[in-house]
This record gives sequence, structure tokens and C-alpha cells, in this order.
Amino acid sequence: MSSFAERFAQLSLSNQRIFLIDPSVKAKIGEWETLYNRLTDFDFIDAKVKHSDFGVQSLIEDYDLINDSELLNKPKYNAEQVETLKLIQGALRLSAFILKKYKMQLAGQLCGRMQHFDVPEIQVMLQVAKQQVIPWLRPLTSNLIFPGGSLRLTLTGHSGRVNAVAITPDGKRVMVISASDDMTLKVWDLETGKDERTFQGHCDWVRAVAITPDGKRVISASDDMTLGLWNLEPGENERCQDHSNRVTTVAITPDGKRVISASDDMILRLWNLEPGKNGRFQGHSNRVTTVAITPDGKRLISGSNDKTLKVWNLETGKYERTFQGHNSWLTAVAITPDGKRVISASWDKTLKVWNLETGKYERTFQGHSDRVTAIAITSDSKWVISASDDKTLKLWDLKIDKNERTFQGHSGSVTAVAITSDDKWAISASDDNTLKLWNLETGKDEQIFQGHSDRVTAVAITRDSKRVISGSDDKTLKVWDLETGKDEQIFQGHSDRVTAVAITRDSKRVISASDDNTLKLWNLETGENERTFQGDRNRVTAVAIMSNDNWVISASDDNTLKSWNLETGEHNQTFLQGYSDWVTAVAITPDGKRVISASWDKTLKVWNLETGKYERTFQGHSDRVTAVAITSDGKRVISASDDKTLKLWNVETNKCERTFQGHSDRVTAVAITPDGKRVISALDDNTLKFWNLETEEEIATFTGESPFFCCAIAPDGVTVVAGESSGRVHFLRLENV
Repeated sequence: MSSFAERFAQLSLSNQRIFLIDPSVKAKIGEWETLYNRLTDFDFIDAKVKHSDFGVQSLIEDYDLINDSELLNKPKYNAEQVETLKLIQGALRLSAFILKKYKMQLAGQLCGRMQHFDVPEIQVMLQVAKQQVIPWLRPLTSNLIFPGGSLRLTLTGHSGRVNAVAITPDGKRVMVISASDDMTLKVWDLETGKDERTFQGHCDWVRAVAITPDGKRVISASDDMTLGLWNLEPGENERCQDHSNRVTTVAITPDGKRVISASDDMILRLWNLEPGKNGRFQGHSNRVTTVAITPDGKRLISGSNDKTLKVWNLETGKYERTFQGHNSWLTAVAITPDGKRVISASWDKTLKVWNLETGKYERTFQGHSDRVTAIAITSDSKWVISASDDKTLKLWDLKIDKNERTFQGHSGSVTAVAITSDDKWAISASDDNTLKLWNLETGKDEQIFQGHSDRVTAVAITRDSKRVISGSDDKTLKVWDLETGKDEQIFQGHSDRVTAVAITRDSKRVISASDDNTLKLWNLETGENERTFQGDRNRVTAVAIMSNDNWVISASDDNTLKSWNLETGEHNQTFLQGYSDWVTAVAITPDGKRVISASWDKTLKVWNLETGKYERTFQGHSDRVTAVAITSDGKRVISASDDKTLKLWNVETNKCERTFQGHSDRVTAVAITPDGKRVISALDDNTLKFWNLETEEEIATFTGESPFFCCAIAPDGVTVVAGESSGRVHFLRLENV
């Protein structure tokens, strides 16, 4: 094993190392007495050395040395010291998937996950991190999931939604198999998070996956109407079986000899992996979505969009009974290891427990705010874990109907879940293209931040730089202290999600737009709703306030812009010309003479506010335009788009001066620094990017836990506020520009 010094030296930026233990130390770590000092002795150097290797996994493995019994028995190393090392390792593990892609984010990730820990060694490490000299976005508050909680690591590699997950039964080296919309299956090492192998062969989405009891073969089900049989050792596709419609689910009998598959053709099919007679089960009146087999291999339980569960005898091939009680489609079914109970999940947001021996309904689990997509049961039949479109997993006590814990961290619907054979870990899959590993034994709460309970859609900063206003899908606005990052008050009154916010120049009032078809004017001092603007039956998508604080411009999904008198609440005029789709964003030039609007029709339009007339159109984006911002001199406009670009337009010449390319996903928001030299973009791939407006150079990047939907820059030009789909509001500072 190389020394920790050598491993840590590998942690580098693209052109510059951040931290380095004394490079003269080349000997292997031989004395446990030196380990703690080595792991916490972070010396900063400014060495502009190109170094492409990034040994974050090697560093994580070095921290595993602290689990050695010889070290733990040393009086010198108390429990607090060991816990500190484990926290640092945990932070690196949580950020490993980000650091592999963005090497320069080491300092930002450590600050975002650890600055709330009141531990001297950790605080010293973070002070060292802050001394790096390259530009970076420094979190001002703990804004990321912290180590020591339930989430252990994130697995990334699929390019599409992950639909299913299965875990090998062998406990020696736990492997995870995932199936995805990218038409592949991936094999992961659960300890390291490494993508070991990819199975390619399906020509459409892979919906389901199951592993034979001996852990040697994998069965996959796909929308291409086939089942794939894969050998885990050589990694080859052995054969496929055909359905007449897409295959939705698959299960393997406990003896590993037979496979049950279900399809949109409403038929369940039995396939023999060894020579034998195949069979079929028919009786559902709608597509079959889920199947499970009893531990003794004698019965099959199927769930369907006909809202029922059916029990079939695998030995005779006959139907036995139907369970009815859900009021919507069935999505998942699982059987307790003792074979006595069936747990079902549904679009009706509930789980139900059925007694397989008596055929009776026993109880219902309620708590998810959206449809339940998957379930798994621990081997002792004590706990059930459910996944949901509400982006969470919930752990339930099967005996007392109690929700013991909620796991939050995915940025999209959770589509699948599986539990390791020792009942210590759960692995979840999501349409955010990731898998996450959760510790079922850790009860600590990851949610250290105060935020919204749903996606943050808009943020704005007062001109005096004292407060931040955020709007959310949870129908509220929050007022935050920009210096401390703490929320001070909440505005409630909208009956639907808040889509946009704007603040008057005197920093005394805020106006919000909502899907409830209204604008509301709030007093920032008293918290009162002073006025509601309502003029049509269409939801309001964007809002901007003129520099004189007298007029408000709103955009709507009726494809129009409207102007309102802020004092009287009266509607003045409507800008109608030219839009063929929703207006998504609006901005007013500093001189108050023009308004720039953006639309889903892929264009931006310029309007004369004095005459109310249309002036020109900016065309060039290949997908809908999501956001727009204007430079302080009013001469240039920057637009963001679902086509993954930013474009800089000259208002006078009507020309696109440059295009910013380099985003890996759709751009959801954009903001310009007051000096007009830099721009920040928010992305659906969980990142914020700072750009030099003149050179198109990417200055700094920060990656959060979920997609960013809004961002704003304070008057100082370096303080940034951004909102996530998770509900977090991030406070960051651009350093070393």
C-alpha cells in the first residue's frame, strides 16, 4: 500500500493541487501512532502542477485503516478522534461521484458537508481548504447532506432513468445489478461504488432485473418485448425469450430453475431455465406490473393496473384468489420471508398488508405524498422499506404501522429498492439516473438545513444585500438573512406553487407570481399581503418590476405579457404579438424603456414599454428558452435554454455575439454580475457554473444534491443564492476571481 501522503497528493485540481502532505514522506505507514496525524495533517501549498490522476477512492480506502483493532485499542486514540476520521472519510465518500467529474470541487464539497461540525480538526481542515487560490464557489452554510447520516454513497454511470435494482445473495462481495432506460444493465461493487461491468443487448428500456439464487445469472425484462439471460462471470448474454408486448417485471423461483415474467399483454409467463415445459397465467383485465414468488416456491402473486392482486398456484397453474382494496394501479408486491403476508404498493400512495393464509386485508401504511413505486422487506420480516415518486424512501415497522424514518436525497422519483442479505443496507434507484446506498441502522437526520418542503423555483436578493426572498412549489415564500443564511419569516397565501419573485428597488416590498393565476404584493417589513393582482384565468410564469417601482410586468402561459400599476393594482396593457407558446421569463432594461421576454417557442422578443409595441425577435436557440437577464448598461441580453446553451445578444444590433457551450444538461436559470463581466447559470444536472462573459471561459462550478432551478447574484458580484429541487436554498461566495 502506498503511503497516505502519496495518496493524498493525488487529490488535485485540473492545473493545481489543493492539499498535500509532505511529499518527502515516501515510506509506507507502519506505525499506527502516526496514522491519526497523517490523516489530519493537511498542509496547503500553491503548486501549479498538472496532475490528472484523482485518487479519492484510494484516500477513502486509507481511512479504512482506522477500523483496525490495534488502533482502536490504543489509549491515545479515543472514540472522538476515530469518529472525526470517519466523518472526513464519509464526506469524501458522499462526494466521490462528484469529485471524479469535477476535481476542482474538493474544497467546496468539504465545506458544504462539514462546516457545521464543531470539531477542531475538521475546522482546521476547512480553513486550509479555504486558502486555495483558484476561483471556486465556497458554501457559506452547510448546504449538502452531511456524513454520519443514513446516506453512504451515490452510484453514477447510467445515462437514463434507473428502473430496477437487485443485489447478489452472496455476502462476501456484494454486487448490485441495475437496469435503465439507457437500454443497459450495470454491475456495481457495493463497497467501492465502482461500475464493474455493463451488459448491452437490449434495444429498448430495461424495466426489471432479477438474480438467480446462486448469484451467477441475471434475468432482465425490457420494452423490446424480450427477457435477457446474462452470465455474471463472463458477462455474456446467453439467450432471450419473446413476449408479444413490452415486459414489465420478472421474478425467479427459489430453486433458480424457473422464471416468471409479466407483460403489457396482461399475461404472466413461466419459463424454464432448464429443459422443461413453459406455462402461462391469464386472468388480469389490465397490464400486469409486478410479481413475487413465495419463499417455498409454491405460489405466485401478481399485481395489475386492474387494481387487484392475484394468487396463483405454481404447481397446478391454477388461480387461487384475488386481493382487492387499492383504488388505483398496483406498482409493487413483496412477500415476507416467512411466506405469511403480502405487501402491495399502489398509485394510491399507500402500502397494504394482506394475510396470505386467510386471504384477508390487515392494514394500510400511509405517509407518502405521491404514488409508491417499490417495496422491499428485511429478512426478519420486521421492516418494510418503500420507494415513491415523492423522491423519498420510508422505513416502516411492519407490526405497528409506524413510519420510523424517511430517507431523502434523490432528486427524482425513486423507482426501485433492494435490501442486502444482512439487513444493514438498502440500495435505491431513481429517475435522476443514480443509485444510492443507505444505512438502515443509522437513525441520524441528514436534514440540517432549513428550507422549503418542495422545489425552489425563484430567488431574489434585496439591493441592500440584507435579505433573500425564495419562492417554492410548496406555495410559500421565505425571507432569509443573507449574512447568516437563516430564514426569518414565511409568506403564505398562494393556493398553488410560486413561480417567480421580484423585489422593489427600495427593498421594502416583494411581488410573487403563481400558478394560481395571481400576483401578490408583500410588505417585507410587516409580512402583510398588501395587494393581489388577478386579471385572467391563466397561470403567471414570470414577473419583473420597473426601476421606478410603479409598474410590474408579468408573463403568462396564455402566451402574453401584461403590465400592472403597483399602487392601484390596475391592469394597464397587454403585449400580444407573436408568441406561439408560453412566455417563460421577462426582464426590463435599466432605463425602463424596453422589456425582454423569453418563450417556449425558442425565441426572445423585445418590446417598447412606452408604446407597447413589438420591436424585434432574437432567434437562434434550438429548444425552449427558460430564462433571460440583462446587463446593467442595458445593451446586452443573455438567455438560457433547454438546448444546453447560453446565448449573449446585442440589443441594438439584434445579433448573437457568442454562445456558451459546455453545459451537460438543460439550463434552467441565469444571472449577471452588476459589472456585467460574469454570468452564472443553473443546470438540471445539479450544477451551478460561473462564466467570464467576454472570454466564454468557465470560471468555477459547484454541484448540489439535486437540480438547480433558480439563481441570483448580490450587488457585491460574488455572493450567490441558488434554489434546488430538494427545497434547499444555497448561499455561496465566488472566491479568488
